[in-house]
Amino acid sequence: MSIDHIKIVGVLGAGTMGNGIAHVFARSGFQVILRDVEERFLDRALETITKNLDREIKKGRVTEADKPRILGRLQLVTDPAQLAGADFVVEAISERLDLKLTALKEADKLLRPEVILASNTSSISITQLAAATSRPDRFLGMHFMNPVPVMALVEVIRGLQTSEATLATTMALCEKLEKKPVAVNDSPGFVSNRVLMPMINEAAFCVMEGVATPEAVDAVMKMGMNHPMGPLELADLIGLDICLAILEVLYTGFGDSKYRPCPLLRKMVAAGWFGRKSGRGFYTYAA
Repeated sequence: MSIDHIKIVGVLGAGTMGNGIAHVFARSGFQVILRDVEERFLDRALETITKNLDREIKKGRVTEADKPRILGRLQLVTDPAQLAGADFVVEAISERLDLKLTALKEADKLLRPEVILASNTSSISITQLAAATSRPDRFLGMHFMNPVPVMALVEVIRGLQTSEATLATTMALCEKLEKKPVAVNDSPGFVSNRVLMPMINEAAFCVMEGVATPEAVDAVMKMGMNHPMGPLELADLIGLDICLAILEVLYTGFGDSKYRPCPLLRKMVAAGWFGRKSGRGFYTYAA
C-alpha cells in the first residue's frame, strides 16, 4: 500500500507510547483508531493527549483552533473488530513477547491483506514477530522515542522478510509525521538500545559497587559528555522494568556477558521501583 492510500491508522495500546503515537498521527491529519482492552486506559490516554496538546498550544506548535480538530480525529475503542478499516497499524503494547504475539495475530486476521503492520517494540525481534503473521513482507519495526510528540527519531527496523516497498512507505509516513526516520536491520536491541542500555547498565553497576551516587554518575555524563539527561535519570524516565527487559533480550540474543543485567537493577525492579511511573527508582518522585 502506498502512502497516498493511508488515511486511517490503527494504534494498539493506549499507554505512554500508544497515546503519543496516536497523538502525532492525529496531529498530522490522519484518522486514528486507538484500541485498548479497557475504557479506563482509553480515558487516561485521552486525558494525556489533551494535556500534551495544551502544552503544544503554549509553545505555538498547534493553535487553539487545531485542538478540537485533532481530538476529533481520534476514535477510542475496546472492540478489536473496529480496526478492520485501518490502512496502517502500529502495535504499542507492553514489551512482552507473548502479549505482542497475541495482539498482532488478532490484528493480522482483521486487516486487509495489503495493510502494513508495524511494532513499536524497543528490542524484540521483528523477524520473529513478522513470522507469526500472514504478512511478513508487510511487517516491520517502527520504534518511536519517548515522549513521542517531542522526539524526532523513529528507528525503522527491517525484519528478514520486510519488503523494500514496505520500508519505503513507512519511511515516507514518518516524514509526513514530521519525524526523522532512520532505517536499521533487525538485531537484538536494534541500534538505539544496543548502545544505550549497556551505558545505563554500567551506570547502575557504578552505583551498586559504590563508585558514585546516582547524582554523581549523572552529573559526570551531563557535564562531561554533554548529555541532556544522565543515564540513571533516563532509566527512571524509560522505566527500570523496561530497561531490564531490554537487557534480558540483549543478554539472551547475543549470549555475551557484557549485556548481563546489573543485580541492583534486578533488585529494584523486584521491589517495584520502576522509576518515575512508580514514584521511586534511582531517584524519588513526588506523587
